[in-house]
Amino acid sequence: MIPRLHDPEHRGFASDNYSGVLPEVLEALAIVNGGHQGAYGADVYTERLGAVVREQFGDRAQVYPVANGTGANVVSLAMLADRWTSVVCARSAHINVDECGAPERLAGLKLEVVDTPDGKLTPELIDSVAYGWGDEHHSEPNIVSVTQSTELGTVYTVEELKAVVDHAHGKGMAVHLDGARIANAAAALDVPLRAFTSDIGVDVVSFGGTKNGLLGAEAVIVLDPDKVKRPLYMRKLSGQLISKMRFVSAQLLALFENDLWLTTARRSNAMAQRLADSVRDVVEITREPQGNAVFAILPPAVTARLQERFAFYVWEDSTGEVRWMCGFDTSESDIDAFAAAVHEEMARG
Repeated sequence: MIPRLHDPEHRGFASDNYSGVLPEVLEALAIVNGGHQGAYGADVYTERLGAVVREQFGDRAQVYPVANGTGANVVSLAMLADRWTSVVCARSAHINVDECGAPERLAGLKLEVVDTPDGKLTPELIDSVAYGWGDEHHSEPNIVSVTQSTELGTVYTVEELKAVVDHAHGKGMAVHLDGARIANAAAALDVPLRAFTSDIGVDVVSFGGTKNGLLGAEAVIVLDPDKVKRPLYMRKLSGQLISKMRFVSAQLLALFENDLWLTTARRSNAMAQRLADSVRDVVEITREPQGNAVFAILPPAVTARLQERFAFYVWEDSTGEVRWMCGFDTSESDIDAFAAAVHEEMARG
């Protein structure tokens, strides 16, 4: 037994992937342990996951478990792309800001970034950079990548996403949805996962699990198999083929079982709303919570003192904007303690 080196009762607000693991997921890992099962996805749990994903996303859906979100995005984009393809995305998109150039270096793609006030693309914003088809001097913008919910904490409505998808398809472009926090978006909209994915024509989804209580499991979900190129090979080529895949598939199965993904997402969304409501009398909330993120403006001195007590990130140095994330295990008492600290530090000036 290793010694415990941290306080298991202390929780911060830096990221929802700082959290521990759902008890149901730990139980699932114990269930699938023991004995031998085929490697690389040739196991009964990965087979069962395929059936469950089809129940959630439609009969044509195909699932490819991977290890992490960057891997899911790289594999998703690579299987949609040619070597001369560019990808239209928001400047704030994770694939542009937080993946160390992986889509460019590993998938060989050019990103065409668009400034957005709220992290959301629109048909008009896509048109501002989507041009040059048939010109060998210009990469072809053949993919639109949207994030749901966005890095700015906003959520596309079903109608907003459908307008983007229809517009992209009308130009012959495929659509990828980065769903690192897809559960929070569905919970916020109170709709099934398929309502803003397969039902409106999204082609490929990066399905997030780690930010919603999994140990380390994501998935590439292909919704239109006719749009992708050799997904099995693309996953292997991208370093995302997991040998003991039953342990990744089991986590995803646990998340889908009894709609656990929805219960946890509703909880973290509710905690974000509680936090915003608890501190809005002393700080400026810059974006009303739609998912599980709260953005606020703090004086630098207050930020520094608070960060000595709770982990969280500064989002924009120039304005003092900070981001507070809530996870599946964030409790009301966690929120109340943090809100009290915010009030205390603001009173100190």
